[in-house]
Amino acid sequence: MPDEGLLREEVAHAARGLRSRGLTAGKSGNVSARLGDGFLVTPSGIAYDALDAMQIVRLDAVGAPAPGSLTPSSEWQLHREIYRARPEIQSIVHAHPRHSTALACARREIPAFHYMVAIAGGRQIRCARYATFGTIELAHNAVEALTDRTACLLANHGSLALAARPLAALDLIEEVEWLAAQYVSALQVGAVTILWDAEMDKVIERFKTYGQPKKGESTNR
Repeated sequence: MPDEGLLREEVAHAARGLRSRGLTAGKSGNVSARLGDGFLVTPSGIAYDALDAMQIVRLDAVGAPAPGSLTPSSEWQLHREIYRARPEIQSIVHAHPRHSTALACARREIPAFHYMVAIAGGRQIRCARYATFGTIELAHNAVEALTDRTACLLANHGSLALAARPLAALDLIEEVEWLAAQYVSALQVGAVTILWDAEMDKVIERFKTYGQPKKGESTNR
């Protein structure tokens, strides 16, 4: 199990990054990281600029906060259900970025207009069905949209991203926002050409070995 103190710092740092990277406004959005059978999550209603690691809330496997904790994010069920459904996922970031949210309000997915859409694991970045914020229905809809994916939009709400560490999830949700902005701009130009399935399957396969190799892996790629 990772060191709790270090993980608290990472969650708080990623949450502050939502503001510094322009991915959210006010106090919206939330960040979490798996910890043992439970998880750490940002508190409700605390300005990110004033957030410190000790304010991060620890929840158990069912979502009960540790004694003396602040009130957790209203979206704690969203995080819990994703962790239950995706045991390989260690961190989640949810936010309301401008362009991602605009597409989500139009209930549009991000199709394969650009090969980088594959960064979320598939041929498109889906938009989850609408449900009221903070509800188990929203959590279930998100889990469905995230099948074989590491990011999705939430109808009339925002976006979320999954990764191994909080800052990696923050990087991914920022990448999704760039894609959303590019797609919105392309739509304004006119008809958008979508990459064909076979090409996206090729890109998805190439992404499996994208970046620097892990220690001990071959560099012959």
